[in-house]
Amino acid sequence: MRDDLASPAAPSGAPAFPLGLRLAGYAVHLYTASGSVLALLIVVAAVEGHPTTALWLGLATLFIDGTDGMLARRARVKETIPWFDGALLDNIVDYLTYVFAPVVLLWTTHHLPDGVWGWVLAALPLLASSYQFCRVDAKTDDHFFLGFPSYWNIVAFYVIVLDLSTTTTAVILVICAIGVFVPVRYLYPSRSMVLWQLTMALCVVWLATYAILLLQVPHPNAIVVALSLSYVAYYLAVSAWMTVRGARTRRSVQGRSVQGPSVQGGQSG
Repeated sequence: MRDDLASPAAPSGAPAFPLGLRLAGYAVHLYTASGSVLALLIVVAAVEGHPTTALWLGLATLFIDGTDGMLARRARVKETIPWFDGALLDNIVDYLTYVFAPVVLLWTTHHLPDGVWGWVLAALPLLASSYQFCRVDAKTDDHFFLGFPSYWNIVAFYVIVLDLSTTTTAVILVICAIGVFVPVRYLYPSRSMVLWQLTMALCVVWLATYAILLLQVPHPNAIVVALSLSYVAYYLAVSAWMTVRGARTRRSVQGRSVQGPSVQGGQSG
């Protein structure tokens, strides 16, 4: 075994973790990494002309991404395996499952226009999300996403299930790509504390509607579609509200910090 691949020795005085807890940490990382395999299967299904299968696999990646963080915290992976960057692994897998594979799916289902404009539109999510995934402030300290959080898999889901036109798809892609650069604070459903219980309950309902709509393809029920889109509306509305509230709070803090020295100066005079 190469020395640079061996696990570093624990520093003296560092807590010794049980073997079971350390193995649980490795299992969580493997669980996260399995999303990369699902991304490959999504691409294969898309290329072979099975978009519904690809979307079912996409649902599996959503479940993994929604639960691996909780499992990682429970297994205390940052403490038991400190030399392994789980956040980087998560970003790699997310780019494959949330960005790359959905763009391939849109391309193979002919929801992008032919010719050069199709290439341009396909490139927009890839480039915009490449930028976003490299931003150190893409996730805020209080657990919000800054800018459209690269939910291209959700975009692809609705485009395919609702069989949207290439023009409508193009407009959505352009708006969302621009949204990556606009500092709106989007909910991080599993971690944002604001309305957490309500958000998670609605998220579960949305996942159920995702599965039901796939079972109904190519004739989705209008009521189920409306129920599904209502969660999207809720998500966007709460995100907009939190953005406005955060801006007001920052202005208030800045105003107090500006007033503070002048008040102190007046008292000292």
